[in-house]
Amino acid sequence: MEEVRYTLVERAAGISDAVKQLCSQPVIGLDTETTGLDPHTSKLRLIQAAVPGQVFVFDCFKLSRDSLNPFLELLITPQPLKIAHNAKFDAKFLRKHCGVNLNGIFDTYLSSLLISAGDENHRHGLEPVVNRYLGIQLNKEAQLSDWSGELSAYQLDYAAKDAALLLPLRERLNALLDEMDLLITAGIEFECVMPIAAMELAGVYLDAERWREMVARIRAVHERVSAELQKELAEGARQMDLFGASHSINLDSPAQVKDALSRLGIELEDTREWRLQKQAKEHPVLQKLLEHRGLSKSLSAYGEGMLEFINPATGRIHADFRQIGTPTGRITSSSPSLQQIPHTTEYRSCFRAPEGRKLVVADYSQIEMRILADFSNDQALLEAFDSGADLHRATASQMFGIPLNEVTSLQREHAKGLNYGLVYGMGAEGLAGRIDAGVKAAEMLIEKYFQAYAGVAKWLEDAADRAVQERQCRTASGRLWRFHLDPADPQQQAALRRVGKNAPIQGTASDIFKRAMTMLDQALPEHDSRIVNSIHDELVVECPESVSEHVKNIVVSLMVGAAKEFLQRVPVTVEAVVSDAWLKK
Repeated sequence: MEEVRYTLVERAAGISDAVKQLCSQPVIGLDTETTGLDPHTSKLRLIQAAVPGQVFVFDCFKLSRDSLNPFLELLITPQPLKIAHNAKFDAKFLRKHCGVNLNGIFDTYLSSLLISAGDENHRHGLEPVVNRYLGIQLNKEAQLSDWSGELSAYQLDYAAKDAALLLPLRERLNALLDEMDLLITAGIEFECVMPIAAMELAGVYLDAERWREMVARIRAVHERVSAELQKELAEGARQMDLFGASHSINLDSPAQVKDALSRLGIELEDTREWRLQKQAKEHPVLQKLLEHRGLSKSLSAYGEGMLEFINPATGRIHADFRQIGTPTGRITSSSPSLQQIPHTTEYRSCFRAPEGRKLVVADYSQIEMRILADFSNDQALLEAFDSGADLHRATASQMFGIPLNEVTSLQREHAKGLNYGLVYGMGAEGLAGRIDAGVKAAEMLIEKYFQAYAGVAKWLEDAADRAVQERQCRTASGRLWRFHLDPADPQQQAALRRVGKNAPIQGTASDIFKRAMTMLDQALPEHDSRIVNSIHDELVVECPESVSEHVKNIVVSLMVGAAKEFLQRVPVTVEAVVSDAWLKK
């Protein structure tokens, strides 16, 4: 690419002219260079701001916070628009080290993800995105250089180029977003950058001592179950060496376990979880094997290793939340994956509010079913929600043509399996496994369900047909997922039909959730409150104990308000509790 003209601003005297030029433009490219990746332990070295033909490079090591204020004030206003690649990273450092909340964001990283529409072959770092859309090959070697000492001309040139490229990149990506009808979705995503950055920066408190005690209890149970399982499997195997001692079986070896089970008279094709579950009632040893594997997974995924994620500077866990973690727009997390923490009291009670504070744990009640009711305009399902009755009991009442008070617990359980399963495109075989019934019985239940909810049946069938014909689907905001499957292949077509039914629903839930996060991020700070965790349709807010009930009401009101922007026909309910820990009761 061409040489980039830049001005290094190291003295307060140069800031006024820079701000004057930046203010005169409708958009600016924005980037930062830091001494590390963690805003709590690393420093902000450079802030680069680009306008056509010129980049201003502010050296934060040589400029005081006060002298930077005129420039920082520019960052908190909606105009000019700030173009950044992975703006969450820059937003965290600017908030931590400069005390500003970045406003008016256009994120080229999120734009690339939206335009790729679920194509897993695309990478979204600045280098591949610039190459893909501008045809420019970037050299990112300087990114890993030392930004804490005297900066070389090579480093400064690199920093300036990254910011300058954002201007033409935004033009190209914005045109594609418009062409693909993704501008509304992009707006939802851009507004949610700061809430997610703030959530990561806040982190969540984990009681380390409680966690260690819990891990010790699980390890003791694991050892007991392992010993019992070894004994049961070895008795069947009768493997003896020359000295008469039995050989222990490697419980982590599927081949050895399968062989030992065979010697007990239990023949299995393999020892995958779903196969074990199918015969677990018949053979208690399989239930014990499932228990052993569950405990092993808990210890490896959620053992003492979790404590390594506690940041020494804050005493809290700061997970990495991926804003578009799936093609449906769901937020996912890693380092650690908070979404995968088991839902049991034992685990979640370790995530707590510090002294003097509380957690508000709030989630949407049956949001995907409500979205389905709204999309399908099924009058029976809408009436079930309008009545405020238990949804699964109301569904069973419709299916079996009986009054609500005559619905049995088994009928309710069957209706529940259908309500949740069919939204995910589940068929008769899947339902049979879920409710522990035969395939024929499951087929009859599905037939009754669709007779009761004819509008739902039609919408799901139409959504599946569209997915096959168009090889894509959209959410209420227009979020796009293009499918790279062969509809001529029966297995791939079946998978495509399943995804076609669920993706518009799950994706709309993501749209609603992100809108709620944006609204809450604007309302909570004045109450010294903040979002500290996000799990699919659940939010965790930390607040002072003295205003916890008031904050709970705000959370409920704004979450309901966000949903109403997308759903016109169905009432939306948010269940919220005030707690000392990450618990719903």
